[in-house]
Amino acid sequence: MRDQVLFKENTTPHSKRKENLSDATPKGITALFWVFFLTCLLSIGYLYPEVPEWKLSSLFRVNGFTLLICTTVAFFAALVSTYSLRYLKGFRYHNRFMLLCLGFTLSVVSLVLSEHLLVFVLSWMAMGLFMSRLIGVDRQWGEAREAFRFTQRYFLFGTLSLTIGIGILVLQTNQITLSGLLSSLGELPLWSVILASLFVITAAMIQSAIFPFHKWLLSSMTAPTPASALMHAGFVNGSGILLALFATLIFASNTMDLLFVIGGLTAVLAQFTKLLQVNVKQKLACSTIAQMGFMIMQCGLGFFNAAIAHLILHGFYKAYLFLSSGEEIVYSQPQSPPRIRIKPLQAIAVVFFGALGAGLFMVLTGKGTDVNSGIFLTLIVAIAVGQVTYNIVKQKVLTLFQKVVLPPVLFISGIGLYALLYNAVSLLMADMPMAAVPTPLTAVEIGFGILFLIGFFIMKLGIYRQVPWLYVKLLNLSQPFKKSVLTYKS
Repeated sequence: MRDQVLFKENTTPHSKRKENLSDATPKGITALFWVFFLTCLLSIGYLYPEVPEWKLSSLFRVNGFTLLICTTVAFFAALVSTYSLRYLKGFRYHNRFMLLCLGFTLSVVSLVLSEHLLVFVLSWMAMGLFMSRLIGVDRQWGEAREAFRFTQRYFLFGTLSLTIGIGILVLQTNQITLSGLLSSLGELPLWSVILASLFVITAAMIQSAIFPFHKWLLSSMTAPTPASALMHAGFVNGSGILLALFATLIFASNTMDLLFVIGGLTAVLAQFTKLLQVNVKQKLACSTIAQMGFMIMQCGLGFFNAAIAHLILHGFYKAYLFLSSGEEIVYSQPQSPPRIRIKPLQAIAVVFFGALGAGLFMVLTGKGTDVNSGIFLTLIVAIAVGQVTYNIVKQKVLTLFQKVVLPPVLFISGIGLYALLYNAVSLLMADMPMAAVPTPLTAVEIGFGILFLIGFFIMKLGIYRQVPWLYVKLLNLSQPFKKSVLTYKS
């Protein structure tokens, strides 16, 4: 007994020293993220609203837009790393995870600040490589290795597509900087501009898991929850940054309607598939795909500043949902899907408050007041407000007074906060060309807008459940890569 006590007393300090050393890397990286975030935030606060532009040779540039994105990325990295200090405590690959988070964050910052096109492409590739390694951080887990290889192939293909698109423009303009390239687009033949734009759009679609490139996101569930939060709050939003930087190219190639249709189809399909999932993280993945579809739609409407505001809000929302996803895991008995029956008074309340919300949105942001693509953004807001209203008025536990008061309180505060962020983002992007250029309404936009509304109501009313072939098709569409799920023995 005495020997055992002595042995315990002699080894405990050594164990504590070893544990402290193992915690040094995560804590140091977390502190670095918070310092970086506070530095960016204070810089914006000091320079706002007119942030001057600085350039470091032809390699990097700093302006209001880049400073905004760097602040957002730094905050999410600091938040996720702080959460992981306890969540991943004792995880054998915790240090590797934190180093990969650091590499990923630096690659995003490098991408945002890049002025030289070679640095830009290399940063885009590094983002994908670091994220695929975060997905497969536990190499001893067979499914994680498969998910790592599968997602890496997608990211490398996205880098190849971006490289070809930029390469076409570089060969014809002899420009090696982003600003020089974009300023020379008017001198190029239309075919080369369209071809380059299609390759850039493909790279953006892959990054944001837009259909049909959505499988990689559904197959990334092997990532630790903090990595998933970083992925959904930061990585997938990279397409919004890419399209905002290349907005001039998108306008010059007349591919706006293509973005609008692709984004709209993705938003509707992903919302459908979300309703079929039983796994919490798979539901969140489908939700992210849908939100990326809405962001691509905003780019297609000419509101790249709205897409960036959406990107930031989605990052906060999805990071919270992933980091709190453990609370959603409960034991429950299977239940039949609820039947949706909208009573006449409920329908009147939904239409009334939806119209009020859309009106407030128009007043605060100025979007939707003219007959152009801004009408669709106002329509989406009206749908969102109407949906929130219905979720409130159908609650039997609420009194009539609460059902009347809650909808305007929620949409006034929500739209007010969005308008505040939208106007702030617009000011920080003021020096960027084509940041917000509403386009005239086209037959494609009107026709697809009608189909979008029909699809939305089919989804919300649950009609798709009565069509077996559609139900099965949607279920198969939302399945991850087969080797990333239950392939290896534990």
